[in-house]
Amino acid sequence: MNRVKEYRKHCKFTQIELAKKVGVARQTINLIENDKYNPSLALCISLAKELKTDLNTLFWKENNNEE
Repeated sequence: MNRVKEYRKHCKFTQIELAKKVGVARQTINLIENDKYNPSLALCISLAKELKTDLNTLFWKENNNEE
C-alpha cells in the first residue's frame, strides 16, 4: 500500500498533472495508486519530490506493532 493518491490530492494535482511532472502516462499514476504497478526507484524519488514528502512516508506504512 502506498500514499500517492493521498499526497497527490493534498497537493491538488490531477493524475494527469502529476504524470506530466514525473514524465509518465496518467495510467501509470493510476496503476501505482491502485497497487497494480511497482514503480522504479527513480520514479519513486520523482514522485516523492513532486509530492513534497520522502520515500518512507510515501511508500512504506509504519506498523507500530513491529518490534
